[in-house]
Amino acid sequence: MKITPAQPDDVSKLLAFREEAAAWLTQLGSDQWQRPYPADRLLATIQAGTVFMVLDGDATAATITLTPEAEEGLWTEQELGEPSMFINKLTVGRTHAGQNLGGRLLDWAGDRAYRAGAKWLRLDAWTTNDALQRYYLQQGFEHLRTVREGGAVNGGPRVSGWLAQRRTAPTDHGFEDLAPNPPRLPIEG
Repeated sequence: MKITPAQPDDVSKLLAFREEAAAWLTQLGSDQWQRPYPADRLLATIQAGTVFMVLDGDATAATITLTPEAEEGLWTEQELGEPSMFINKLTVGRTHAGQNLGGRLLDWAGDRAYRAGAKWLRLDAWTTNDALQRYYLQQGFEHLRTVREGGAVNGGPRVSGWLAQRRTAPTDHGFEDLAPNPPRLPIEG
């Protein structure tokens, strides 16, 4: 499997991918991702070079966003002063479920963040999805706190504020990585 940066013409494919995941989550009894994600916001993150796709031949197997930009209102000033990268919108296609693809993608993100000079790989997970939170804990993340104040980027109240982090490290994730080397994070001080 190959990891490649998403391109602007992947927007509709990635929105459909998210809708598939939302339907699956609904079947599990979760309200996660029930509001549509704005196409213009997705396009902006693709153009910023922070959205990546895992390809299995011609099929999109998974996607992840890895960015040095923190969502406003979640992290403390001290945390924001530490070199970190943030993951969001990690999605594995139902056709590729059960293959530890999500775990390998988290390792890839931690490796990429490490190469960019980050100390922490951080995320904000859905506040009501206990199974997802347990998954991240099993993947070596430490829960810091849950933030419920504020609004969601696609409207309505904040729903993704379960904050967790794990240290970055070089890993053998097993993907053919076609993404360019990550830019180095700015050094604070």
